[in-house]
Amino acid sequence: MKTLLNTPFTYKNMELKNRVVMPPMCQYSVTKEDGTPNDWHFVHYASRAVGQTGLIIVEMTNIEPDGRITANCLGLWDDAQIPAYKQLVDVIHAQGSKAAIQIAHAGRKATHIKTPVSSSEMPVEAHSEFGETRYPRALSTEEVKQMVDKYKEAARRAVAAGFDSIEIHGAHGYLIHQFHSPGINKRDDDYGRDLSLFGVEVIKAVKSVMPEDMPLMFRISAREYMDGGYNVDHALELGRKYKEAGVDLFDISTGGEAPAGSDKPGNYPGYQVPFARRFKEELDVPVIAVGILDTPEVAEMTLKNNDADLIAVGRGMLNDPYWTIHAIKQLRDEIIVPTQYERGIR
Repeated sequence: MKTLLNTPFTYKNMELKNRVVMPPMCQYSVTKEDGTPNDWHFVHYASRAVGQTGLIIVEMTNIEPDGRITANCLGLWDDAQIPAYKQLVDVIHAQGSKAAIQIAHAGRKATHIKTPVSSSEMPVEAHSEFGETRYPRALSTEEVKQMVDKYKEAARRAVAAGFDSIEIHGAHGYLIHQFHSPGINKRDDDYGRDLSLFGVEVIKAVKSVMPEDMPLMFRISAREYMDGGYNVDHALELGRKYKEAGVDLFDISTGGEAPAGSDKPGNYPGYQVPFARRFKEELDVPVIAVGILDTPEVAEMTLKNNDADLIAVGRGMLNDPYWTIHAIKQLRDEIIVPTQYERGIR
């Protein structure tokens, strides 16, 4: 029986052998603090490619040193970093998987610098992920424009490294999210009057250095969980503007902007899927669904219900590099495995 999870997906020049996506998950493993991938990253991502994952999105990769969550996070702010990323793309491609990269700036959630930057001076409260409360300074209007160019340059380097797609990180409370969130952005310039402006400018700048047939993805939090946070209608309005600016595919998540408030739902399988469906239906774009979809039957049903086009499996893939092989076999479908492992995977 052919499963939807095991069917190809093509958008522009990106042809995936199946619908399984490894979402970006920080590894905090740069040992030289220079932002460049090392042996850990090569093995980590190659293992998931051996496991037959259709699309692998390299973790949050930052556009400047001070834009990282920690000093041990990846970056793409220097042309000297390109060869290491090209090597990473090559090991993913060698197993028939496609490679994307998520470019980002942590903004007020940078923990390794004394005073991080943000859209405004709204602090991010202390919680388990970030420890003490962070008090950022607001970027000047000129600095915002310079930041747009840094996204553009990071994208240019990603193209040079051979990535098949680029994902802009506009979710989970990082810098772009800090601009399009009414609860965080308290500016009085153009970037405060139009909450989508920074994101739109970043998208257009990134698109300007991408080949026309390369898809651009955008990760967005469809709703916030902090008290008084925005809802899916606000996210959809942003999404419409981002699509018009050049986004081809949305990666739908939620929350992450601050400690969760009183109305955060429980984390249960598929709890974010309805938001993916809203984006798919109302914006008429392909979407990636994420959020405890690591049970093969739940992943398959999400596709059969037409809730999403692609399924992202995060923690499940950290637990099992060969999640894709095992899931598709559990669904009683056939999948090609590396010849070296055929006698062990039946």
